[in-house]
Amino acid sequence: MGWMPAQGRLAAGLLVNLAASICIVFLNKWLYVRLGFPNLSLTLVHFAITWLGLYLCQALGAFSPKSLRPSQVLPLALSFCGFVVFTNLSLQSNTIGTYQLAKAMTTPVIVVIQSLAYGKTFPLRIKLTLVPITLGVFLNSYYDVKFSVLGMAFATLGVLVTSLYQVWVGAKQHELQVNSMQLLYYQAPMSSAMLLFIIPFFEPVFGEGGIFGPWTLSAVIMVLLSGIIAFMVNLSIYWIIGNTSPVTYNMFGHFKFCITLLGGCLLFKDPLSVNQGLGILCTLLGILAYTHFKLSEQENSKSKLVQRP
Repeated sequence: MGWMPAQGRLAAGLLVNLAASICIVFLNKWLYVRLGFPNLSLTLVHFAITWLGLYLCQALGAFSPKSLRPSQVLPLALSFCGFVVFTNLSLQSNTIGTYQLAKAMTTPVIVVIQSLAYGKTFPLRIKLTLVPITLGVFLNSYYDVKFSVLGMAFATLGVLVTSLYQVWVGAKQHELQVNSMQLLYYQAPMSSAMLLFIIPFFEPVFGEGGIFGPWTLSAVIMVLLSGIIAFMVNLSIYWIIGNTSPVTYNMFGHFKFCITLLGGCLLFKDPLSVNQGLGILCTLLGILAYTHFKLSEQENSKSKLVQRP
């Protein structure tokens, strides 16, 4: 995408992430609900295909691997495992609406982490937009007729680990002077090795319900397709965060819940109450307010640069 202008590249990256993220939610939910495919095993397939995809990219000259010490990538690999495992467990245990809205809490947590750990400051109006987002998530969870304590525990852990992961993705790219592909090239196989060790303790490996069980050809194709889409999601997350910021990526991500929520109602017959609808509307208003303020900030920055002698 080097021939495209910067705005065009960003738009293309966001579009790829939007399409891939929506597809993976529905496909993974289908694999869990209709086929009963094991969660951690599916995550391992995702990691393995992501690494194979990156190996192919570097072989074709898309990027050059950079030498990194394992200790430099270890925190990212651990948080990546937690991020994918807990979000997949949340998807498996909750309705798609609750799963997607719980992810909206990642933005306030990222703001807190960046403020406390990295000394980053956010304007008051940006902080205030987090109030309707948080309120909307609370309303949806409270009135969800399929509320599950275990599901909410997975969702909460997923939010905490995902927030750390997204902050570290941006920080590590700048700290180590690497691009998205170079960082993920080291991190994906490390995360795969961790899961390979963990899976036998939690899931069957052979036989019925195991990763090497008697799955049909269509099931195998769907799992591999899920892995290819996961590769696109992982790569686009790294690229977007490296070229924007964790908070901006997150706000863009919240728009995806509208489509996934509608799909959840239509494909998996997830119920939706009036109060949950109010929660969704509340979250959307917060997202729109944040987007408006961020765009205003960018315009002000541009006008200051133009006016500078």
